[in-house]
Amino acid sequence: MIVTLIIICEVGFWVLLAAGLALRYWAKKPRASIAVLLCEPLLEVVLFVVTAMDLRNGAEPDWKHGLAAVYIGYSIALGHYTIKWVDVRVAHRFAGGPAPVTPKYGMARAVHEWKLAARWILAAAIAMALLQGAIWYVGPDGATSSLEQWQSRMLFLIGINVLIAGAYTLFPKQAPVSAGMTEERELTKR
Repeated sequence: MIVTLIIICEVGFWVLLAAGLALRYWAKKPRASIAVLLCEPLLEVVLFVVTAMDLRNGAEPDWKHGLAAVYIGYSIALGHYTIKWVDVRVAHRFAGGPAPVTPKYGMARAVHEWKLAARWILAAAIAMALLQGAIWYVGPDGATSSLEQWQSRMLFLIGINVLIAGAYTLFPKQAPVSAGMTEERELTKR
């Protein structure tokens, strides 16, 4: 039942996002759009409550409960970012908005990667806190090894994001040099 609810929440996220953006850009109803988009967090509340009830009713903690915690962590930490990311692209494509800007080179890209890593780290930290809460809730008599495995996966996720952001910092991608700039540099060297 938990997996089905996670799938329903994910589908619901994208349906609400599409409905909110359709209201904003096609129906020209920005207030209604905001109201629809503000319903997004209700999905995570429902998932949290149902997961807690499932554990309270004696369900054996397993990978599904861990996945629910990870999904909630992602939604809290990256849900708003995802909505903004999609909104900018829809506005550009269908409403004449400015083109999305993501830095591609140098330290600007490294800063972008660190901000993204911070969101993923927050998502992992939230998931780990929810998992720890579930472990305490179940108590020492329950089989919580699957929840502890999810916590280890979240530490791995944090490590991967730090490595990616660190790589962009230590080895920043350089902007390509145009042919004209290359010739100008060679003339300057002579």
